[in-house]
Amino acid sequence: CSRKRAFQIAKSFLPVLEWLPNYRVREWLISDIISGLSTGLVATLQGLAYALLVAVPVGYGLYSAFFPILTYFFLGTSRHISVGPFPVVSLMVGSVVLSMAPDENFLIEGSNATGINGTGALIDTESRDAQRVLIASTLTFLVGILQVIFGVLQIGFIVRYLADPLVGGFTTAAAFQVLVSQLKIVLNVSTKNYNGVLSIIYTLVETFEKIGTTNIADLIAGLLTIFVCMVVKEINDRFKHKIPIPIPIEVIVTIVATGISYAADLEKKYNAGIVKSIPRGFLPPEPPNVSLFSQMIAASFSIAIVAYAIAVSVGKVYATKYDYAIDGNQEFIAFGFSNIFSGAFSCFVATTALSRTAVQESTGGKTQVAGIISAGIVLISIVALGKLLEPLQKSVLAAVVIANLKGMFMQVFDVPRLWRQNKVDAMIWVFTCIASIILGLDLGLLAGLLFGLLTVVLRVQFPSWGGFGNIPGTDIYKKVKDYKNVIEPEGVKILKFSSPIFYANIDGLKSSLKSTVGFDAVKVYNKRLKALRKIQKLIKKGKLKATKNGIISEPGVNNEAFETDEEPEDNNQDLQVPTKEVEIQVDWNSELPVKVNIPKVPIHSLILDFGAVTFLDIVAVRSIKTIIKEFERIDVRVYFASYQDNLISQLERGAFFDDTVRKDIFFLTVHDAVLYIRNQMTYSDNQDPIFEKISLMQESKEPIEFTEAGQPDDELDVQEEVCTLELN
Repeated sequence: CSRKRAFQIAKSFLPVLEWLPNYRVREWLISDIISGLSTGLVATLQGLAYALLVAVPVGYGLYSAFFPILTYFFLGTSRHISVGPFPVVSLMVGSVVLSMAPDENFLIEGSNATGINGTGALIDTESRDAQRVLIASTLTFLVGILQVIFGVLQIGFIVRYLADPLVGGFTTAAAFQVLVSQLKIVLNVSTKNYNGVLSIIYTLVETFEKIGTTNIADLIAGLLTIFVCMVVKEINDRFKHKIPIPIPIEVIVTIVATGISYAADLEKKYNAGIVKSIPRGFLPPEPPNVSLFSQMIAASFSIAIVAYAIAVSVGKVYATKYDYAIDGNQEFIAFGFSNIFSGAFSCFVATTALSRTAVQESTGGKTQVAGIISAGIVLISIVALGKLLEPLQKSVLAAVVIANLKGMFMQVFDVPRLWRQNKVDAMIWVFTCIASIILGLDLGLLAGLLFGLLTVVLRVQFPSWGGFGNIPGTDIYKKVKDYKNVIEPEGVKILKFSSPIFYANIDGLKSSLKSTVGFDAVKVYNKRLKALRKIQKLIKKGKLKATKNGIISEPGVNNEAFETDEEPEDNNQDLQVPTKEVEIQVDWNSELPVKVNIPKVPIHSLILDFGAVTFLDIVAVRSIKTIIKEFERIDVRVYFASYQDNLISQLERGAFFDDTVRKDIFFLTVHDAVLYIRNQMTYSDNQDPIFEKISLMQESKEPIEFTEAGQPDDELDVQEEVCTLELN
């Protein structure tokens, strides 16, 4: 290919080649530096704090805040998101780590000392932490592989199935899970590491059972940190237009808490839980343990989707604000390679954090140059400043995590608004939240996704429908139940079915038709046939007489026409019937001389508004054709209006059209169909379509029998019969 084409391909894979050559150094560099410094400080503290959620030593959180940024700088399409750990994803990774490497697997046999969980044996924390780091990094590597595959296959659309109510309920439940997991750290209470269904309940129960062992120094430090952080964050939010740079309260609190812990020697005097050890420098890269893939493949799939969904949703917010586009499939590839790369350096899964991204954008960040500078700040912490944070209490880090959950907890107030706007969306939110709390994040997300899809299926299977009428003086048609002054055209019913029609909801279409027109076409036809048979029987007995004006009773003879169906038929009686052909008419809407309750048919036309029907399957095509024939047998014409162009081709492929069902019953609008019907009724002949003719002829004294013209239609529910009687 040409050099220009090769460069275009390179830019599609490396978006940095698109924006970096156009970087405005004089306008953007200072802003990116300031933003990078602020974001780097926050990223350092959040990296340490979120490592607690993954159940690995806090120093590995610094690696996770550094390495992913390096890859995303070259491959990512968002200019504003801050790449690194996020509490929801970190907790999901931590649940896998704890399930595969619980404390019970690392007990030191033969020890009489009381272990961390009060088991009577010490725990080999060094081996445990090494195994957990290996599991977390292997999981990160596998998540990266899946994300790259999703990006190459261009299935970024999969995130569309994570609806906003589902994500809201899931993240709120995750925030509650994070709160419970960090509560025991704030209290410095030792509990078992529960995982799976009802794990949050077990953790809460054991935490409160052991609340008497709370470390007061850790509790005070944690509560003060939560209070100060939330107050200052509220100030930052309320006065964001007046404060050029948000106050980095997490950094300030951490520095102060570290100084107090070091000066007061809280670990020795009050047995406070501190960080103790943060490795200086980098560890050599290690390959993942491929043998663990089979145990974590299911969890890695959900983590890959959630991490991507969070990053893309945040990225789209800022892309819309600053008028540029992000490529969903390229984001999959960018985060995939970021996680593969960082997984080799003992990191855990990266996405973006809402609060950290907000800091990067609000402090003036213009591009991912700010991200690289923030990575530089984290690098300084790794190689030089890490040791200074070793006296820091873990309860302070846990409190920083809890303070950053405020935004996710505030989503609870979305539920009343959702309930007013759309009750189904509110149910999805509540169901996903409860399921994620009870079942755990992975199963809860799956349950919420299935529930959301179920609501879609039910809404398609039982869609809205209704009879429509005309607003006088206009060509506008609205639902009769919702509007007061609409008028239904005389003798015409209009039904709008707001859904694609397929095998699952075709019965719903039939039911809505019956409710709209007020009768069942099949039952009406059956009743008419029954009435004709009774008329034939009574004429044979001489109890009715056929004349040109219709069917009348013989004078002086009791009219037993209202006898029951069970009356035995007398085949031995000779009947005297007129000797010439008599043509009579039956008005099915008038009172008949036979005891058959025939439903009235007050309409002559039915219009189906298919404006909201996007597709038809073969079952729907056949069923609609049957419906047309069922109504035409009782002299009701069926028309279609507002159809979409693709429906005609679908009907043609389904062999819908023939000599009896033609394309002239389709109209562009409902009003066109109504005008056509009025025109037909105006210029039609004087024959009333609700009359049927019965020919009576006499040739002999043989009993009267029905003759059928043609074979019955196999598609109809009732056998077709002609209304001709012959007298022999």
